[in-house]
Amino acid sequence: MIGWKTLLVIITLIIISPIFGVILADMVGYHEPLDVAAEMLGLHDISEKINWTPFFDYTIPGLDPVIGYIVSGFIGVAIIYLIGYIVRKLVSGGGK
Repeated sequence: MIGWKTLLVIITLIIISPIFGVILADMVGYHEPLDVAAEMLGLHDISEKINWTPFFDYTIPGLDPVIGYIVSGFIGVAIIYLIGYIVRKLVSGGGK
């Protein structure tokens, strides 16, 4: 079980993450280094054509990008926590 202090830190980090991942990235014109390298090599971006996730670029269609980033963060943390919980139960033989 996650302690309340750890949970508070995780929630705080998720809530402030759009400051760095959306707001400031847009202000400074940040582009992912792999995207820059692909552009320099003349490779075409096909990620929008072959998209395996409903959360393309950590956004949710119909929501403001900042809110979508936060929701995606909560979903991602929940998935990782669930995987860890399942692995822990499997390793411990189902007991505590």
